[in-house]
Amino acid sequence: MSTLSRQVDATVDQVWEVLADGWLYPLWVVGAARMREVDDHWPAVGARLHHSVGSWPVMLDDQTTVVEATPPSRLVLHARALPFGTAEVVLEVEAVGAGARITMSERAIAGPGALVPGPFQSPILSWRNAEALQRLGYVVEHRVGHRA
Repeated sequence: MSTLSRQVDATVDQVWEVLADGWLYPLWVVGAARMREVDDHWPAVGARLHHSVGSWPVMLDDQTTVVEATPPSRLVLHARALPFGTAEVVLEVEAVGAGARITMSERAIAGPGALVPGPFQSPILSWRNAEALQRLGYVVEHRVGHRA
């Protein structure tokens, strides 16, 4: 399992606004190249994001499903990424002073990726998730900056 955190200059609610806008997913999720559809009830439990992963001309259509949502502080997703399998991604947001801390945890739960022992999963996931948190922070802080 990989667990990383990043502090942002935004409120918990402002972070949740970005997480709750499924169309922004490819802006911060490493590997997600484009959105095809967002279920109307995103990010409620059972809602799905229909996205593509890869790089043109090799794009694979996939989906991410909400398995738990506690606005504005917790979102648990099952992110499918064929051919590797499915990962469980937990995003937690907590107030820290005037800002917020975003914590992302990820582990492979199904498919070939789940066969890789945890200590070998962690470095790969940590590298990817560090970039995802960096991107998420940029999106959140940029939106806040334009509203000020």
